[in-house]
Formats: sequence, C-alpha cells, structure tokens
Amino acid sequence: MEQAIETHQLCRRFGDVLAVDHLDLTVEPGIFYGFLGTNGAGKSTTIKMLTGLLSPTAGQIQVLGYNMLDAKESLEAKRSIGVIPENLALFDNLTSRDYLTFVGRIHGLERLVIRQRSMELMDLLDLDYQSRTITLEFSHGMRKKLSLAAALLHNPKLLFLDEPFEGVDAVASKVIRDLLEQFIAKGGTVFLTSHILEIVQRLCTHVGIITKGTLVLSEKIQSLTHNGSLEAAFMRAVGGENNEISNKLDWLTT
Repeated sequence: MEQAIETHQLCRRFGDVLAVDHLDLTVEPGIFYGFLGTNGAGKSTTIKMLTGLLSPTAGQIQVLGYNMLDAKESLEAKRSIGVIPENLALFDNLTSRDYLTFVGRIHGLERLVIRQRSMELMDLLDLDYQSRTITLEFSHGMRKKLSLAAALLHNPKLLFLDEPFEGVDAVASKVIRDLLEQFIAKGGTVFLTSHILEIVQRLCTHVGIITKGTLVLSEKIQSLTHNGSLEAAFMRAVGGENNEISNKLDWLTT
C-alpha cells in the first residue's frame, strides 16, 4: 500500500546540532496522525522537510508516493497537500479574500471555484469575505483560520498542520475539529503537531513522539491510552515524569 508519508534515515543538521536524527516514519493514508514532542524536539523541522520547505541533510522522503528530493516529483506532491506552517507565511498587505484568490490561482483553480470555496470557508471560519482589512491587522487566531482556509482551498489529500489550535478561540476550535474529522472521514490524511494533548487524544488515531530529533514511539492512540491518559504516556516517552518541582523553588512553593 502506498503510504501517505514515509521517511528513511531522515536527518537535518544546523551547524553542530542534529535537529532530526535518522528519522524513520511511516504514516498510512486515511489516518489522523499526531506528531508530538517537547519544544525543540524537531517537530517543525520535520514538517518543513516533509513539505519541501527545508532540504534534509541526509535521508529519503516520500509524500503520497512522490520523492520529495526530486524537484518535479516534489511539485506534484505539493499539488495534493495543504500546509499550516509554523510561521503561517501570509502576505501581510493582502486582504483575506485577495490572499485566498492568490492561493487558488497558484493551484490553477477557476475564478468561480475560488470565489465559491473562499466564501464557504470564510463563512465557516467566521472570516468576513467582504472585509478590506489586511492580514497584517489580524489577530493571531484570525491568521491561523485564514491559513487553514488556504490549506483546504484546493481540496488536498494530505494536511500538514503545525499548531493549528494555538491562539484560536473555543468556538473556532470546535469548528476546526469538526472540519478535520469530516476531512478524515472522506479519506483524507492529517499530520498534526500540537502541544494541546487533550485535542490530540480526542482527534488523532495514531501518535508519534519525537525527542531530541529521534522518534521514540509511534503507535495507535488506543494502545497508549487504554490504561491512562495520553499525557502520562507522553511524559514517560520524553522522560518528563521525573521532572518534579517539590524540591525546587522552595522559596516559591513553601
């Protein structure tokens, strides 16, 4: 079976720091994969390599069966993926409508299709289609929602979402969760990074945990949570259960 994502011995080095260390990762199509780790573990660096935003130092990457290290195949893969990157990468001097029109034209969509899909997505995510406000003036949550709309506009097969719920209000968070569940139900695949473990446990079917650039666990979420919470499994995997504060900061805690 062709995998949605497959890497072999994937590495990325920044100077003396090995941010991603010989990562072997397999994500099957049609699943909701949560990619977890502490700050600096290598999550965002991995997503940047998987989406072609960053070249690996070594290793192999296939996305939807395409070799991401080949320019032509990488371009074909990008036609079928949607991305919310770490820094959102919006054009600050465009309105939300203009930005979605630009994204739609990049993907070769007809103007009527762009307009209809843009209106539907913006209505769902509570973004005003008629507003002339430029994205520079948007709140962080509004920028997240616009980035999601852009990622979905061309009807991708695979979504890469880097912290999509960060800064998003409770109402929008519920809408996004429902939307992603419907995307999975129709056969799409989601690769999600998030520090909000409750959302990961609620949404994801599979979880991978990375620490210091190394994948230390990749399992179905049911096998991780049948005897406890995802938080407990995560803490065990990254060694966080030993980080007690009882004997630290005694000037503050006693």
